[in-house]
Amino acid sequence: MTETAKPELGTTPRPLRVAVIGAGPAGFYTTEALLRSERARVDVYDRLPTPYGLVRAGVAPDHQKLKAAIRVYEKIAQRPTFAFYGNVHVGRDVSIDELRRFYDALVLSYGAETDKRLGIAGEDLPGSHTATEFVGWYNAHPDYRDREFDFSCEVAVVIGQGNVAMDVSRILSKTVDELRQTDIADYALEALSQSKIREVHLVGRRGPAQAKFTPPEIREIGELVDCDPIVKPEDLVLNPESEAEIADPENRQAHDNYEILKQFAARGAPTKRRRYYVRNFEGPKEIHGNGRVERIVLEKNVLSGRAFEQSAKGTGATVKIECGLVFRSIGYHGIAMPGVPFDKRAGVIPSEAGRVISDGAPVRGVYVAGWIKRGPTGVIGTNKPDGYETAESLLADAARLEPCATPDTSALLELLRKRGIRTVSFADFRKIDAVEVERGKRVGKPREKFARVDEMLALLADGGHG
Repeated sequence: MTETAKPELGTTPRPLRVAVIGAGPAGFYTTEALLRSERARVDVYDRLPTPYGLVRAGVAPDHQKLKAAIRVYEKIAQRPTFAFYGNVHVGRDVSIDELRRFYDALVLSYGAETDKRLGIAGEDLPGSHTATEFVGWYNAHPDYRDREFDFSCEVAVVIGQGNVAMDVSRILSKTVDELRQTDIADYALEALSQSKIREVHLVGRRGPAQAKFTPPEIREIGELVDCDPIVKPEDLVLNPESEAEIADPENRQAHDNYEILKQFAARGAPTKRRRYYVRNFEGPKEIHGNGRVERIVLEKNVLSGRAFEQSAKGTGATVKIECGLVFRSIGYHGIAMPGVPFDKRAGVIPSEAGRVISDGAPVRGVYVAGWIKRGPTGVIGTNKPDGYETAESLLADAARLEPCATPDTSALLELLRKRGIRTVSFADFRKIDAVEVERGKRVGKPREKFARVDEMLALLADGGHG
């Protein structure tokens, strides 16, 4: 008798079994490319009961249009070869090695979950926070539900020149009426309604030509109901290298940002209750306070280097800002996944074209996508070509992959059940979603999110009735 040949991976008789860990944009775009090939079935895991990652929990509540990508992800989730399993913390509830028993390939797309540090004295004083904490808190992310922020001070300082720094500073500068009809968490709206903040300082180590925020973000600061933007003319004086950067036709963003800042600088005396200071060429040196933040010391900087390669260097001259809150928004850093190579310095999983690399060679069957692959760069749409690249590599490797020992998701789900893990399906999430939308309607908001995992699980235990 001759042994029957096993079907080839990535074919109709034996589609590739892929687990995607992380249900944010990178995970969904990678999944989309894999499913379009019709050679794979994909199970997407997330440690939260809810999918969509930073689109749900990172995009500012007053920027609802940026959440339109969710409609694309919803369509992907309707495919018969897709499944979502939320409330599963890979690396804790189930290990990477265990997952490999049930899947031919794994794609790690869990993002960059920690903030880079300033590395200065006083950084850990009460009143000094990461942007991630604040963004997660006002977006009802369960990890940050119980964070507390003291808005009784009159001055807040935000360190950074990216769009997240803009989100944080803008939310601090808005009136409660400007936020009331967004999907900001109800407890955050209540806390911000009591805010005594009258000044927000956005601090950038380099100049306006190097700012990473986008023109719509900075333009919006000039449209706030009760806050005037303030830009000092001397902060807009450029060295020849910065002038060259702004003049580059491929660097339209910097040109437009600069023009908007010039318009702010040309405005007359402020007339509104709040002030929004755009500060350039200053870097954080120390944070002072007796038991909590009372002031920050900034060092004046100058730029050196060639155009598009300029770095900021301190001059020794300093300025102090009396303040009660400091937020740092200087970039994100990935965290390691047990059982997977990790570059501690860069904060990413080392890879080539999405293939995870260890000691210079690909790790068979393990791939990576999104921020944990390339670092925290780009916007939501940047994850599409990134995810497609990873999917292309995975599909190209199909013939060389080792078929998993147990090609049965139900067996893995049973293992998780025995460990006390209540997995949340996409149908379960739709129940959570429907109740959130209904709760929002009652108060004139797009939705009122659940901010605690146990509340979501209790809702499902009750049959999805809110």
